[in-house]
Amino acid sequence: MSDDDGRPWRTMTSVEGLPLLGGHALFRLPLRTERGLLLEIEYPEGVSSPEHFHDHDSFIYLLSGHLAGTVNGQECELLPGQTLLHPRGAPHTVAALQTSRWLEFKAPPTLPIG
Repeated sequence: MSDDDGRPWRTMTSVEGLPLLGGHALFRLPLRTERGLLLEIEYPEGVSSPEHFHDHDSFIYLLSGHLAGTVNGQECELLPGQTLLHPRGAPHTVAALQTSRWLEFKAPPTLPIG
């Protein structure tokens, strides 16, 4: 799968070494610098991540769909146009209640997905 700009989508089956639940996701890397990276991620409806944490901050901006999850044990939901922070070291989950696409900025830049 590729959009007009030619950036290829890659399959994501895990996050932080843990398998995604309910299927696989897609991601692509539009931008990377020494200070951060920007991912575009798509989870089909029903796909979710197990609880995990990162060694970086992740800033989420939902483009489409509907996400639910937890951050530090608190439940949260995200609708298009809303943002959320997964702070460094905070346990969190992400679940697609509808097929969802978002931008995720990670600082400092690490790419712990597969």
